[in-house]
Amino acid sequence: MLHIFLHALVPLLVAIVCLKRAWLTAFIVMMLTMLVDLDHLLATPIYDPNRCSIGFHPLHQPWFIGLYAGLCFVKNIRWIGVGLIIHMALDALDCL
Repeated sequence: MLHIFLHALVPLLVAIVCLKRAWLTAFIVMMLTMLVDLDHLLATPIYDPNRCSIGFHPLHQPWFIGLYAGLCFVKNIRWIGVGLIIHMALDALDCL
């Protein structure tokens, strides 16, 4: 449950700290990046608390993570990249 809570809290804090005025837009965009977890529907079982998502699910592959990092440097879609990187970082914590 803490893991899911962090997927909302961390983007909220990043949006508020980085953007004083447009924080809500950045937060909504970052929350929409959580749709990357739709690839979990391809796994059997769909949810396994002991499974490391990184490297297992199709959109959680290392080369995709590199692409997501690159998005952080493209002005118009920066918050999509930031949201995806936050998501992958939080998922990586489950792998430790």
